[in-house]
Amino acid sequence: MDEFDFLSRVPLGQYVPTKSILHRLDPLTKIIMFGALMIAVTFTPSRIGLAIGLIVILIALLLSKVNIGFALKGLLPPLPFLLIIAVIQVFLYSSKLDPTSLVSIGWFHITLNGLWAGIMLLIRFCALILLLSLSGFIISTSELLQGLTRVLSPLNRIGIRTMDFIMVIQVTLRFLPFLAQSAERIAKAQASRGSDWGTKKKGLANRIKQVVPMVIPLFITSLRRSENLALAMDARAYGVYNRRTSMTEMHFTWKDALAVLISIMVSLAIFLV
Repeated sequence: MDEFDFLSRVPLGQYVPTKSILHRLDPLTKIIMFGALMIAVTFTPSRIGLAIGLIVILIALLLSKVNIGFALKGLLPPLPFLLIIAVIQVFLYSSKLDPTSLVSIGWFHITLNGLWAGIMLLIRFCALILLLSLSGFIISTSELLQGLTRVLSPLNRIGIRTMDFIMVIQVTLRFLPFLAQSAERIAKAQASRGSDWGTKKKGLANRIKQVVPMVIPLFITSLRRSENLALAMDARAYGVYNRRTSMTEMHFTWKDALAVLISIMVSLAIFLV
C-alpha cells in the first residue's frame, strides 16, 4: 500500500498535535519565531551562520516531538531540482581567473568558491523547506489565522482588508493535504479498475504515463472542492465583519516573550556570524 500513500509524501501543511513545548506557545510567538529564522537563513552570507541555522532547525524538530524521518520526506520531491540548481550555481560562480580552481578543461571550470556556493545554495533551500514543514507541524490553521490576524491588525486601520489575505494562506495550506488525499483515492479507484498503480515503474517516461490519467480527475475534484468551499463561506456570511472571532483565545505570556527573545538572538547570530 506504500504506492498509494501520497499523504505521507507531502508533510508540508500537515499539523501534528504532539503537545510539545513549541505547540503550547502563543500563535503570535510562533509566527515571529519562524519569520525571524526564515529571514536569517535566507540572507545569511556566512557558511557558519547557515550551519548554525540548520542545527537550530533540527533542534526545533526534536523539541516538537515530530518524527524526523517524516519531516525529511519533504525534501525528497524537490531534491532533484535543488541538485540541478546547485550544479548550475557551481558553474555560474566558477571562473578561470579564480585562484581556487579545481578543474579547468577548456570552457569547463570548477573552483572551490563555486563548489562552496553550490553547497550553500543546496543547504539553504533544504533548511528553508524544513523550516516551512516545521511551521506546519506546530501551527494549526486556526492558530495561523489567529496569529496573522494579530500581526496584520494595524493594516486594517488604514483600510487594508487583511482577512482576505489570511484566508488565502489558510486555504492554500489546507489544500496541500487535500490534494494528496484526493490523488490517493483516485489512484486506488483506477487500480481497482485494472490500472497498474500497484506496481512501481522505473524511468521518467513510464512514471509520467502512469500519472497523466490522474491529472484530469484531480483537477475536477479540486474545482468541485473550491466551489463547495465558496458556497460554504457565502452561507456563513464571510466578509460581513472586518474581524473574525475565535472560540479559543490564546494569550501572550512570559514564556512567549522568552521564546521570542531567544529566537531573535539566534537569528541575529545566524546573520552576523
